[in-house]
Amino acid sequence: MAVSSFRSGRLPLFHHPQLPSKSSSPRSAVGVKKLNGCFNSSSKCRAFLLFAQYSQPSQQDRFSSRLQSSLENLPKLLEDIVQTSISTGPRGALRLAQGIQAFVGVGGEWLADVSRSTNEPTGIPSQLQLGLLSPLYLRKLFERMGATYIKLGQFIASAPTLFPPEYVEEFQKCFDRAPAVPFEDIQSILRQELGRPINSVYEYIDPKPIASASIAQVHAARLKGSQDDVVIKVLKPGIEDILVADLNFIYLAARILEFLNPEFSRASLVSIVKDIRESMLEEVDFYKEAKNIESFRRYLEAMGLTRQATAPRVYNHCSTGRVLTMERLYGVPLTDLDTISSLVSSPENSLITALNVWFGSLLACESFHADVHAGNLWVLRDGRIGFLDFGIVGRISPKTWAAMEVFLGSIATEEYESMASALIEMGATNQNVDAKAFARDLEKIFASIQELDTEVVVATARGTNTNATAVSANIIVDERQMNALFLDVVRVSESYGLRFPREFALLMKQLLYFDRYTRLLAPDMNMLQDQRITIVSNRRSNYRDNLR
Repeated sequence: MAVSSFRSGRLPLFHHPQLPSKSSSPRSAVGVKKLNGCFNSSSKCRAFLLFAQYSQPSQQDRFSSRLQSSLENLPKLLEDIVQTSISTGPRGALRLAQGIQAFVGVGGEWLADVSRSTNEPTGIPSQLQLGLLSPLYLRKLFERMGATYIKLGQFIASAPTLFPPEYVEEFQKCFDRAPAVPFEDIQSILRQELGRPINSVYEYIDPKPIASASIAQVHAARLKGSQDDVVIKVLKPGIEDILVADLNFIYLAARILEFLNPEFSRASLVSIVKDIRESMLEEVDFYKEAKNIESFRRYLEAMGLTRQATAPRVYNHCSTGRVLTMERLYGVPLTDLDTISSLVSSPENSLITALNVWFGSLLACESFHADVHAGNLWVLRDGRIGFLDFGIVGRISPKTWAAMEVFLGSIATEEYESMASALIEMGATNQNVDAKAFARDLEKIFASIQELDTEVVVATARGTNTNATAVSANIIVDERQMNALFLDVVRVSESYGLRFPREFALLMKQLLYFDRYTRLLAPDMNMLQDQRITIVSNRRSNYRDNLR
């Protein structure tokens, strides 16, 4: 699937209608001139004068409509403020204090840098002139504010078409900076959560973490008794309170912004924030992640796929809402070409297996894996595909997926009317959509798409104790181009009044990941047309006929 950026004809995210000024209205000016003589004569004349001056029906109706809408929405806003404040509780005041402390700390760094720059012959750099809104200091502020804002920083880094390039580049560092929690704190959480001595559950825990993210930390371990190798995923201390307080604040800010300026509702600002809040809060509930894993394992068993793929077994007797103990899987990411070739005879077949298992889960499983980057999709030592980390999942209705199938097929066959019909079926709208005009606009986008610039970088490293040479590969792509295609489709769709479910964006993101793996492991394969990949259901042909 070759994609690129269509950079012309961008539609604005927000449309601000320009209200006509009273002085520019010929009719209003004439009315004022004619009535000038009777301005002081009677209240009737004054009333008529005011009517003449403001007799702009569209302007008056717009104001009345907005006022009425605001009055209707005010009770709900106040109810949301009260309920959110109650759910936040005292931790809101604590986070406010921490926010002030972070602001003062970063502000102090900025002042010190400004002081040093005043002595420079070139003067104060533009970076410093922006203050704490500059990319560098804003990123530092986000990092000091903790997990929630690090996650938001990661969102900025992954959305180059929504944010200026200097911010995108600076916030890339949010991916690399998640300091590890001291092992003593991890041990304290384990004792508290398990309710018994650690050595009665685990034979050994490696004090050095395998990974440390903004929300959780992972340690290798061995179970007592069975001697099974496991990994322990531990929620970082205090993270729930921080997330609840921060996300509630962001939600209220979005609600108030949308109330004050209804134009923001066109971008579904509150809906986007609610989705982010629900998604992030799900990530800190390991009971839900355990349920997601077990659901995926049941799907593999029911479909007879346990010899082709797996997910780690969950050890429920030593798992809680804040601690998740799982089977340790041994393997390598899909980008490690050298090791994959030593494990399987055909890396291309491994990719096809991964695609078929994932596509099958969209309808046959309660949820689908919605974060299949290389760190979460492995080729295991026994040749199977390993799906890891089910903190982010999606759920899709059969109706939405049926439309998604048509959309994907239409990309491959360049049938734009079918593509338009599928997007109309997926998008919620309260207005009639001109499908033919929509199809023409989609064709303009895809007609400009050329082969995505892709560079495969192969890195070699010689082992310290052997003469073996490890070869790994990575794909360098222009993230702007990949994101721009998707956003152009969304923006054109929104211009027709369509709003897509969150699952649409999650699905598209995973397809872009698989597209990268295809370019690396099977460059001659068309992911959307290869007969070995079961993307579509048997109902597709009938559904396509119904859309036409």
